[in-house]
Amino acid sequence: MNDTWTYHPHPDEHGARVRLHAPSCEANLAGLADPRAGVTFVPGSACADVLHGVPFAPCTAADVETACRRVAAAAQVAEAVAEPPFVLPPGKRAAAGAVVREPDGRVWLVAPSNGFGGYATTFPKGRVEPGMALQATAIREVWEESGLLVEPTAWLGDFSRTQTYTRFYLARRIGGHPADMGWESQAVHLVTPADAVRLLNRATDHAVLEALMALVAQEGTMA
Repeated sequence: MNDTWTYHPHPDEHGARVRLHAPSCEANLAGLADPRAGVTFVPGSACADVLHGVPFAPCTAADVETACRRVAAAAQVAEAVAEPPFVLPPGKRAAAGAVVREPDGRVWLVAPSNGFGGYATTFPKGRVEPGMALQATAIREVWEESGLLVEPTAWLGDFSRTQTYTRFYLARRIGGHPADMGWESQAVHLVTPADAVRLLNRATDHAVLEALMALVAQEGTMA
């Protein structure tokens, strides 16, 4: 084994080490509070403690389960995010994810380890496990891939991908730390929407970004 190889600090779901063939480099952490700046975190990056009043602090699986139970409880009292029925097309697997947006308009992207699936960057998402709700899936997938704990705030849209039909939510960050990204990601980016256009390399993700910008524009006209 070559001792100069770089491995992700977190093992995969089988407990195996994940070698990063072309490790990402952290960038511009000092510019975290600048709404025009792009920032890149890698596993173990250290940064300012707070952004927009929300601390950067590691969260646990128990914190994620609490957040999932919270959205389930909201649904029982009609306080959940308004969303249409989810109609799964034949031959597709159900999935869910979220666009996590900061108050300054920047969004969080993940860089899949070793460009898995052909993605340079993408929005965090994943397949729905049996018995898990869509919003809970989005919360868990965001945490696993970005280290961030989030709360869905709006339905963004349903998007057909190669193997899945994915419901995306708009979400706000309520905790977590991007340096704690799981093994599926080798970097987490905080970028402006304009930079996201450049970084996202798949048409399906550009469609998600366009839906975000349409929702933001609609909210602006209603303000």
